[in-house]
Amino acid sequence: MQKTLDQFWNNSLAERANFIERHGGGNPLVTGLEYDSRKVKKNNLYFALPGLHTDGHNFITNVIKEGASVIVHQNELTEYKDGIVYLRVRDSRYAMSAIAAGYYDNPCEHLTVIGVTGTEGKSTTVYLIFQLLRSAGKKCGFISTVQFSTDGGEQWNSEHQTTPEATQIHKLLSAMVDNACEYAVIESSSHGLSVKTNRLGDVIFDVAVMTNVTHEHLEFHGTWEQYRDDKANLFRALDKSKNRKSKKESPVFGVVNADDKNAAFFAACTKHKTITHSAAGADADFSILRITSRAQGNAYDVKCPADETLHIEDNLPGAFNAGNVLAAVITVSRLLKIPPAEFLPLVQKLKPVRGRMTPVCCGQNFEVIVDYAHTPSSFQTIFPPLRERLDGGRIISVLGSAGERDTQKRPQQGEIAARILVG
Repeated sequence: MQKTLDQFWNNSLAERANFIERHGGGNPLVTGLEYDSRKVKKNNLYFALPGLHTDGHNFITNVIKEGASVIVHQNELTEYKDGIVYLRVRDSRYAMSAIAAGYYDNPCEHLTVIGVTGTEGKSTTVYLIFQLLRSAGKKCGFISTVQFSTDGGEQWNSEHQTTPEATQIHKLLSAMVDNACEYAVIESSSHGLSVKTNRLGDVIFDVAVMTNVTHEHLEFHGTWEQYRDDKANLFRALDKSKNRKSKKESPVFGVVNADDKNAAFFAACTKHKTITHSAAGADADFSILRITSRAQGNAYDVKCPADETLHIEDNLPGAFNAGNVLAAVITVSRLLKIPPAEFLPLVQKLKPVRGRMTPVCCGQNFEVIVDYAHTPSSFQTIFPPLRERLDGGRIISVLGSAGERDTQKRPQQGEIAARILVG
């Protein structure tokens, strides 16, 4: 995509970007948006972002040599080169969201957008919703930690960033619109929902799904309360006004896990209806009555509104995945206004996310399972059913924790693994 600066930069966009001042005249061509100085190409718009280890303002001279035509910056500069437009904003990273949305013609206006947040289960639930929508005949794209799709085909996310920066988010959403997608499912991390990064600040959400909220990312949010509050921005986003240009208004609603003690907090963050589900006996609209878990998947009964009971069988290892499947069925059923019972044959065709309770079978006489569990609560979720199913058998767990992340959770993970697996 390429367009001149004047084709997308206007007073409304400047206001949303917290614009301060401009240096340089003219109407330069913009061929792309970039915040990584190493990737800048001719006529790109470059965002100078303060970072954890370095500052993007230090590379402005370099990107101009590479052909950048517009510089978005927040610090005062000592030099302004002829032929370059400089847009000073209050916060470069915050402004990136509005500018990206404007540059890519506000793709959310043409999509029904489902956001999924939570500490665990986000990637799986995103992928399940995507699969159900596709199986129901709807063109859909998705963005997750593991994979993404703009046209139905699935590609690996080589950067493994749960919620990409705003430039990538709107670029992918724009590609979905170009490929005639009707729906987009976005894995919405606490980082992406925080006003500090504003990655999702200009995404118009129609549906918000909360899986659970436990201990994670305190190195970024500071407190658990702030972490929870940032995640709840997804539900607050449902109340933003919308101006659909080409599509009939979609139903707007939330879906929450009633087994999580924060369910009521999230539901209270939107005026729209929030549907609840439970796998542990909580009072909810949809409740799992009993579940049989096996290595290949789960079988369970679900009590639905009007006392209807559904029997669901899935192929996702791990009893906890029953809640993810149920959340996906609820979401797609309400979106498409189709009774949940009609999705039962489709559920049996759902594939798990690779790397989430994935068995490795090479003819060995023992099980090998790869999983992404990396929080205390996820250890509490996956280990007890394994311990029960193996009935005293030996379990060896190789675990780790990412660097420059929440260090408070590490001893908790070790304690949980030792207590449940060793006894």
